Amino acid sequence: IILNSNHLLFPFGTTISYRCAGNRQLEADMNILSYHLCIEADQNRIFSGITPSSEDILALQSSDAVILPQPCKESLYRAACLHCSHVFPNYDVFFEYQGKTGQNRLFQEIDVPHPQTVSFSDVNQFSVDACHLDFPFVFKLSWGGEGRNVFLVKSEKDLALCLEKARESEKSGGKGFIVQEYIDTGGRSLRVVVIHDRFISYWRQVADGGFYTNLAKGAVPDHQSAPELQEKAVCALRDFCHKTGINLAGFDFLFDAKNQDPAALFLEINFCFRCKGLGGVGEYHKLLEQGISEWLKDIRAASQDENL
Repeated sequence: IILNSNHLLFPFGTTISYRCAGNRQLEADMNILSYHLCIEADQNRIFSGITPSSEDILALQSSDAVILPQPCKESLYRAACLHCSHVFPNYDVFFEYQGKTGQNRLFQEIDVPHPQTVSFSDVNQFSVDACHLDFPFVFKLSWGGEGRNVFLVKSEKDLALCLEKARESEKSGGKGFIVQEYIDTGGRSLRVVVIHDRFISYWRQVADGGFYTNLAKGAVPDHQSAPELQEKAVCALRDFCHKTGINLAGFDFLFDAKNQDPAALFLEINFCFRCKGLGGVGEYHKLLEQGISEWLKDIRAASQDENL
């Protein structure tokens, strides 16, 4: 299995080729370089170093398009963007707005609806006055996924325990946390996955209406309920992705269950995400292959337009 610090992705052993989608013309016209372990292209390389080698640089310079893995080291991403005009995925936001504190700053800059949130760089910066949220509220360390390092704070005692967890995290270099308005969602959150220009949405529902709505913590996927709310989130996300360039990520949204016409509240961006809600590993592989194929078609179409 491929692991990063936050998420389980998918097993080794399955190789995707954009050729399987019938793109013979693309194959003839474009030199594709893949660093993705599960995607076969004209050139296939594995990056395991700290910085790209001279061979990596030559491969990038000779390519018309580059496909990178999930996740990707920043040094490889920067080199790919420097030496090749077409790089998938677009990780500009991932590296410029890191962690939950960075994403909160992004949501503020783009001016999208999101729960009231206050970011702190470390425990020493925190004060109750700066927090200005009433109990209950949510405490999140900047790094973590699938509900890890996320806590519902109902009292001063809960807050003290969370601050102690933040101090322990800082000892190992994990600085930064946010405190966030608690939204009563009725025990569900909406995940919307973007793959190139396709958006797939589904609810993550907890049977008892609990706080954690992560599949890893027992929530179940629901693709059918409240289609009007799903569409509201997708419409908001299309505009957000157009502004930011994000083309591969899982976005989490909240809806206030007490509001008759709730806004789609941006909660979090997951650049590495689980596949269960998409139908499993095999279905995700198909969606990823289709997305990359469409991305390559768009590159070729744009190139043809420029040559007219």
